Amino acid sequence: MGYPRLGGEGGKGGDVWVVAHNKMTLKQLKDKYPQKRFVAGEGANSRVSALKGSKGKDCEIPVPVGVSVTDENGKIIGELNKEKDRILVAEGGLGGKLLTNFLPLKGQKRVIHLDLKLIADIGLVGFPNAGKSSLLSKISHAKPAIADYAFTTIKPELGKIMYSDFKQISVADLPGLIEGAHMNKGMGHKFLKHIERTKQLLFVVDISGFQLSSQTHYRTAFETIILLSKELELYKEELHTKPALLAVNKMDLPDAQDKLHVLMNQLQNPKEFLHLFEKNMIPEKTVEFQHIIPISAVTGEGIDELKSCIRKSMDEHANQENDAYHKQQLLNLHISNTISYSEPPSKNAVSSPRMDIT
Repeated sequence: MGYPRLGGEGGKGGDVWVVAHNKMTLKQLKDKYPQKRFVAGEGANSRVSALKGSKGKDCEIPVPVGVSVTDENGKIIGELNKEKDRILVAEGGLGGKLLTNFLPLKGQKRVIHLDLKLIADIGLVGFPNAGKSSLLSKISHAKPAIADYAFTTIKPELGKIMYSDFKQISVADLPGLIEGAHMNKGMGHKFLKHIERTKQLLFVVDISGFQLSSQTHYRTAFETIILLSKELELYKEELHTKPALLAVNKMDLPDAQDKLHVLMNQLQNPKEFLHLFEKNMIPEKTVEFQHIIPISAVTGEGIDELKSCIRKSMDEHANQENDAYHKQQLLNLHISNTISYSEPPSKNAVSSPRMDIT
């Protein structure tokens, strides 16, 4: 409340914030706050000894890094991608003042949804039984920093590849994709949404092919790659713009070398083999792999080469991003200088030393 007789202003209500913490999980949040209700403090009334009432205490909701916050209608309020990122989700009401006839205004009230997407450098993409988990344990065996991420129905695992110069690259092993995932079959969107946040994709396929069950079609390694590409494309076309590598696993099996020879021929001339597929299974654009590495997660064959290729691909991508950033900065500077020379500021104008074009 305000203080009409002396013109005192009541304190503003506290705000509700969502704040990212590295060691937080959604399960911990749910266990700690089962009611899922968060209320900020009330502002203090204006009084003779303190005409300006103090602001109410803010309320902070601790969430894991990688959470996107949406409202009831599915509209994104914001994303929290690093430690201590924060988003204002409900603002406190104004305290009583002359403008409000010294009566306080109600604060904002809203329902929000928290959606966690895993953040990693590399995302493993493959059908079940391709050997992704075995591969992750193999490439991160020197420092087995594998952590469970708490989700309702799936538990992706995160491993780290450690290099001799202490460079670390995080790799996310996500539960296997199945045909029809884009339509939310199986784990569907719960798998695919995590792929969005990874910088690069590592396709993992079984050289012998794949069959989910006796009721489903057997797929060769080449068919598996085409179908994985189609699932990613149907979910979100932009996923095709991510750099991709291919690990051909289980090279310790009999006839693996012969099958690899056939697969390499198919990958070099994919269009010659697309007639074998139904039209609705053919992706608009086939994935171009930066590196194709035959491996065996069981014997360790090709693992060192795979780690080397991952590092090389990540470094190249980082250099390209840096070059693009510097070019944009130069372009912004050029545009800013052009505007400065062509339009001299008036005497009353306030000039800015920099102009960002977005």
